[in-house]
Amino acid sequence: MIIDCHVHLRHGDEERNEYSPEDIVGVMSATGIDHSVVFAMSCPTRRSIEMASAAARAFPARLIPFAYALPGGEGSVVAELEEAITRLGFRGIKIHGGECDLSGRVIDDVLGLAVEKQVPCLVDFIGRHKDLERMARGFPGLDIVTAHLGKYLCEDVELIDRFIEVACRFPRVYLDTSGVVLDGKIMEAVGRLGASRIVFGSDGPGPRTDPARTAREAIERVRKEGLGADEERAVLGGNIAGLLRL
Repeated sequence: MIIDCHVHLRHGDEERNEYSPEDIVGVMSATGIDHSVVFAMSCPTRRSIEMASAAARAFPARLIPFAYALPGGEGSVVAELEEAITRLGFRGIKIHGGECDLSGRVIDDVLGLAVEKQVPCLVDFIGRHKDLERMARGFPGLDIVTAHLGKYLCEDVELIDRFIEVACRFPRVYLDTSGVVLDGKIMEAVGRLGASRIVFGSDGPGPRTDPARTAREAIERVRKEGLGADEERAVLGGNIAGLLRL
């Protein structure tokens, strides 16, 4: 079973590309992915909830909705997130350091809600390992899935090592494999943390000309790392299935 923990209904890039649930399921069918965690970025929290909820209703057996937390400009979003989790069945919260302040005064209410509701947070720290450490220390009951092993398309070995080191100190920090370009780093993370702390993600869909490319390449990257069969199964699906209680 393959579960992609990182799929966009709306991307956070300059184009703000949107993908329909049908687009995403088409990518999944083309690449052998069984389930995908879906969310929308670069939009208010309420709109992100509407998009992810509609996607999950369209494909309840395939798509798993996460709510996007965008506190700050629109004020507190805790009530909207709580409704999504308790009433609409959302399984987690997505946070992006490029679109909201990760300092305590802004985001801690969201993290507290995640602990209370026992759902994970998928966080793009955009290379700021000190923010990860602050969250992990301040919220020991929170499951944090760190996007991109710490930073998207990062070629800075020392920076990714910092994120792995933080994860070594905090047992509820997980690392997602999307956007990883350093050869051998996934294997190294497995070696230092154990396969149970690494989860597969694609950060897809890909470009309009070939939307399945990103997922296909992300799966290939994990498979070429040389993991054992049990480790590979855990990374590609078993670990996130456990976190989401699937």
